[in-house]
Amino acid sequence: MPVAVGRRHVPPLVADVALGVCVAVGLLVAAVLEIGPVAAASPRPADAGAGALAATVAAAIAVRRRYPVAALVVLNAVSIGWFLGAYPGRLVVLAPLIGCYTLAAHRGWRWGLAGAVLTALVQILAIRVVLGDVATVGVVPDAVLSVATASSAGTAVGYYRMVLAATRAQFARETRSREERAHRIAVEERLRIARELHDVFGHAMATISVQAGVGLHVVDQRPGQAREALAAIKKICDEGLTDVKSILGILRADTSPGEGPEQPRSPLGGLERLTDLLDMAEAGGLRVELDVDDDAGPLPAPADLAAYRIIQEALTNVLRHAGARTVRLTVEREPSRLLIRVRDDGPTTGADTSRGHGIEGMRERARALSGRLVAAPHPEGGFEVCAELPLPDRR
Repeated sequence: MPVAVGRRHVPPLVADVALGVCVAVGLLVAAVLEIGPVAAASPRPADAGAGALAATVAAAIAVRRRYPVAALVVLNAVSIGWFLGAYPGRLVVLAPLIGCYTLAAHRGWRWGLAGAVLTALVQILAIRVVLGDVATVGVVPDAVLSVATASSAGTAVGYYRMVLAATRAQFARETRSREERAHRIAVEERLRIARELHDVFGHAMATISVQAGVGLHVVDQRPGQAREALAAIKKICDEGLTDVKSILGILRADTSPGEGPEQPRSPLGGLERLTDLLDMAEAGGLRVELDVDDDAGPLPAPADLAAYRIIQEALTNVLRHAGARTVRLTVEREPSRLLIRVRDDGPTTGADTSRGHGIEGMRERARALSGRLVAAPHPEGGFEVCAELPLPDRR
């Protein structure tokens, strides 16, 4: 079984301490062995002063990330002190280059340029003091080039880190945006399915309740009418179960084994089923006056389903709350919109119809299609639901 091995992250402070110790040890070893260019005509051997300067270099490098400006100043000061002490070797001039790199990487190119100019001037001054004007001519370009290289490298690294941080932040924002969008879509889908189930069950239960009441009322005196009520209940239940099965089928990613491709994948409903809907309302004791535009023609599927569900919910509210005997349904198609009006003659003031989520569910269906819905008592009596659904122009 393969074992994943991840890289161990070394804390920056530990890395800087290790780097500072290595530089200090290298500086002392080079001084003792007199490795590198001589710093003076008569250098003195490395002593406690050289050790103190090397320790200072180690300490400055250890805190270079936290205090880049102070670290660079200290490293340049150590370089001057090394030359003035006439210790052997000139490798000490490499220590300020670390400070130049760090300053440019952490503070940007402007600070890096200022640090490079300061370091170049310090090194040129130290070299002139120790070597004299004759040797300075050949050494100055090397000193300036090395300082410029270190500062440029730090600037490049700092820019890379900045771009990397911005890229990661952008990626994080996009990831959050995708997650929020996916969550919003999931919530909207759940609400849509909840509305479908509410409409199906609400209408079915309201009609069943009315039919059951009729059956109980006439079961002894008129058995035939009671039988008709039971048959209507069975029909309502069968159609309701078909709708529920269709709604739940949307939640499946694939067709379940044993089900053919003809299995409905979207909720059944549309104005083509309007007759069945009105039959159920009439079976519940309502008299329906229908005024439907004969030239309505085929509607877009979303508008067709929304119109059916709005009419279904409006009729359900009439059966439940209105106490009405007659309801007038008007469906009119205009070039750019579909108008639906459901008005009953009940005594309700509209307070009861606002219970639950029925009215709000109808409004949400209309809003989802950029339409609108108004439900309020009619000035001439009764209660009216008026919906306006936008439609594409027919060519």
